[in-house]
Amino acid sequence: MACFCFLVDQRRKMRRTKPAAGLCARCGGGASVADMKTATRFCHVPFYWKSRRAIVCTFCGSVLRCYR
Repeated sequence: MACFCFLVDQRRKMRRTKPAAGLCARCGGGASVADMKTATRFCHVPFYWKSRRAIVCTFCGSVLRCYR
């Protein structure tokens, strides 16, 4: 089961961003609204994609709020 953890990963790619009102609760940086695409990969081959809109911190990159 430990080998399975190393063969599967997720990649996040931000498509478009716009500034948003508010601050990050973790670092105090500014926020932006981004269209994100998440790809789950098995042995470097993507097999599942998911697109969503999220509010992301511009300084630390943490996802503050996610919309489907």
